Amino acid sequence: MSKFELKLPRMGESVAEATLTTWLKEIGDTIELDEPVFEIATDKVDSEVPSEVEGVLVEKLYDIDDVIKVGDTVAIIETEQSVEVAQPKTSTAPVEASKATKESAALVEETVKVAKETVSAPVHQVQKSNSDRFYSPLVKNIAKQEGISIAELDTIEGTGNEGRVTKNDILAYLENGKKTKTQQPVAPAPKEAVSSSAGQITSDVGMANGSDVKQIEDGEVVPLSRMGKLIAKHMVSSVSTSAHVQSFIEVDVTKIVNWRNKVKNAFEKREGEKLTFTPIFMEAVAKALKKYPLMNISLDGDTVIKKKNINIGMAAALPDGNLIVPVIKNADQLNLVGMAKVVNDLAARSRENKLKPDEVQNGTYTVTNVGTFGSVFGTPIINQPQVGILALGAIRKIPSVIETPEGDFIGIRSKMYLSHSYDHRVVNGALGSMFAKAVADYLEAWDMDREV
Repeated sequence: MSKFELKLPRMGESVAEATLTTWLKEIGDTIELDEPVFEIATDKVDSEVPSEVEGVLVEKLYDIDDVIKVGDTVAIIETEQSVEVAQPKTSTAPVEASKATKESAALVEETVKVAKETVSAPVHQVQKSNSDRFYSPLVKNIAKQEGISIAELDTIEGTGNEGRVTKNDILAYLENGKKTKTQQPVAPAPKEAVSSSAGQITSDVGMANGSDVKQIEDGEVVPLSRMGKLIAKHMVSSVSTSAHVQSFIEVDVTKIVNWRNKVKNAFEKREGEKLTFTPIFMEAVAKALKKYPLMNISLDGDTVIKKKNINIGMAAALPDGNLIVPVIKNADQLNLVGMAKVVNDLAARSRENKLKPDEVQNGTYTVTNVGTFGSVFGTPIINQPQVGILALGAIRKIPSVIETPEGDFIGIRSKMYLSHSYDHRVVNGALGSMFAKAVADYLEAWDMDREV
């Protein structure tokens, strides 16, 4: 028998610590491989930490609400597998935290239709309220920014485990105008006031409502919500940083539409997954990035950083109207089946707020589907420090000139627009246009006999 040290794993380039929120196993419990042992909360998301071995939990080195450094040993598991012998009661040296990245990159995860590369400032020590109610670092951080006291937090009705206040709870509380300008504690908002129908996108995202709205003679004065302020700040920061240029190209996707209609039912029956257009587009973008690696870079001051991995951010709509951008890691190494599974999994867990910290980081290029909302094309804003973002327009049936050896004729084709925004400081018009053309060429040359 040997003892295995279960450490707090690395959760991103700038995540240095996390708060232990729940022990899922007790001393003496049997643990299976990949079975969650405890839950942690960072400044952005909550997640479970699974075991890397099979065995029995013999020691806990931290209590609930303790702040743990990345790399520290949290638990000791006795296992029959051959592992390095642990030193009980002693945690490993903490991994050095990387420097905080620019504020604009830290805002992307919860505010814009672009991929988030890093997380924001380090987690602060969580304080308990007089009622011993636990608040995660993310909730505490939002409360601190908005000037909400612990007493006021205690009045918010939580929908999380054991009544815990979640990120969505506090954002709903803020955006429904339940916090007065003087920051006086108020009664919790009723459930019907803070919840929304699944999948429904509100039309006033970014604006506050309720008591903060002022009536004037010719309308209303509505202050921006916290989310709206973050979006505005990030947009201005990105536009002031990069020299935005756009290239547009029309793509005939008739072959893809017909092919998908032919195979989607068999695919779903065999794989248990829906085959949407998104993985097809992601595959095309990954191939184009491989062909034009200078689109897979970042700019740091006067230095260009060439990225080794192709990690594509995928904008996913949330029920409250906001977007989050999980990242498909090593997208060029996935076949279409693997891409479909990853896309569906990330999209589903985005809507359920179950993404892990490293799943919204380290993107090297971003794709946003404006066609989902009916737009023909758009001019997306670049996520710093990336240098490009591609918007996918709606697929429409339109009359088109079809060229054949026998002559030209008019036919009905399924077409869409690709809108490529790129940073003209480092990407010239030739490269930006050729990249978009490469994506289009791949889509138009789709093999109708392809098996999946």
